[in-house]
Amino acid sequence: MLLVKTRIGPSKINGIGLFAAEFVKKGTPTWKFTPGLDLELKKEDLVALSEYSREQILNYSYIDKEKPDIYILCFDDARFVNHSKEPNITNGSLENGIYSDIAAHDIPEGEELTFDYEAEDLDYHRKFGLPVPIKTPEA
Repeated sequence: MLLVKTRIGPSKINGIGLFAAEFVKKGTPTWKFTPGLDLELKKEDLVALSEYSREQILNYSYIDKEKPDIYILCFDDARFVNHSKEPNITNGSLENGIYSDIAAHDIPEGEELTFDYEAEDLDYHRKFGLPVPIKTPEA
């Protein structure tokens, strides 16, 4: 669930984006996984869905490194946070199985909220049409 005031609008990054509708100070929690609103879905949960529904969930969910078999789907406009290699939102913590994100730096009102998908989403390569890196066993 979003914890700061936001609005959606046209993004220069990708279609629709999420923008700060207030000043957000560095370190401020911006989003927190909220059971009953946000969803954790297993891969097998997606099998029973129509192809269109499955595509929507795969597009708007992410796979966290802490729970590699779970798709996390935000119920609110947090799903419109776009990717950036210089994000203004980062992982806050994983406490008692609950995720949270924080502002990586001060975010002025009107700035688009961004997150580094490559660093935080195990599904990054599929979303961006990139080959999945091959992991070699360590000696």
